[in-house]
Amino acid sequence: MHKLILEKFGQRVRDERIKQSLSQEELAAKAGVHRTYIGMIERAEKNITLLNIEKIAKALNVNISTLLEEK
Repeated sequence: MHKLILEKFGQRVRDERIKQSLSQEELAAKAGVHRTYIGMIERAEKNITLLNIEKIAKALNVNISTLLEEK
């Protein structure tokens, strides 16, 4: 069950990143995190903190809720 939310979140980050034509490296630089961290999030390998969720949402210029909502 926990893995499912990580997978959904990671997929939303990836979708939004690709929609904005950003590489993982570009998103990482905008969010102030390491490139490998973005990859780990997108592959659901990392349980991301609320602070980093906020950083990524700001870097993507979306609301946090956009990354957390059910589709």
